[in-house]
Amino acid sequence: MNDPVVRLTGLTRSFEQGGVRIDVLRGVDLTIMPGEIVALLGPSGSGKSTMLQAVGLLEGGFGGRIEIAGTDASHLPSADRTRLRRDHLGFVYQFHHLLPDFSAEENVILPQLVSGKERPAATERARELLDALGLAQRREHRPSALSGGEQQRVAVARALANRPQLVLADEPTGNLDEATSDKVLLQFLDLVRGQGSAALVATHNERLAARMDRVVRLHEGVLG
Repeated sequence: MNDPVVRLTGLTRSFEQGGVRIDVLRGVDLTIMPGEIVALLGPSGSGKSTMLQAVGLLEGGFGGRIEIAGTDASHLPSADRTRLRRDHLGFVYQFHHLLPDFSAEENVILPQLVSGKERPAATERARELLDALGLAQRREHRPSALSGGEQQRVAVARALANRPQLVLADEPTGNLDEATSDKVLLQFLDLVRGQGSAALVATHNERLAARMDRVVRLHEGVLG
């Protein structure tokens, strides 16, 4: 039997604001299996982004246990967390965060080079993904010459470039109009499923969540 890609046990996160303790996450338990696409539903401010930051090993301060690909990452040194994140995770955000001085193709090539892939193989993979996303004619364009939907497709290609075991997406189409949002999300889901990755997708859109394998809901720091 396959091991989970992610297992959260008793995950907590609190902040101090004006001398008041705010409990954002209050004992979250979640298991995601290989290839499973999970929608994380919740209103703005419910803690979805905080939870994704925990799973993505992007910051500390969390209580409980975080396992990624069978490794307990809860108390790993920074260098080991970075390596685990690089080798197993991909990220798509609401805003694309592309490097403005590089072409679409170069934005997808660069994370592969960082992971040690040779340039020819990285270029081939970048073109494969961009072509699948309908950007064959836009590969040499810089982000400023691309539409919002095109920029987000490049961000999807970048997230999938290293074939991560888990893709974390934080409102990945929340900055797009409805028609473009649907198109980009469907392309994203097709590519994730096609390469056998798992995904945790934070959204407040019930209609888009219904297209995924499973829906979990975060309310007042508790997952239901």
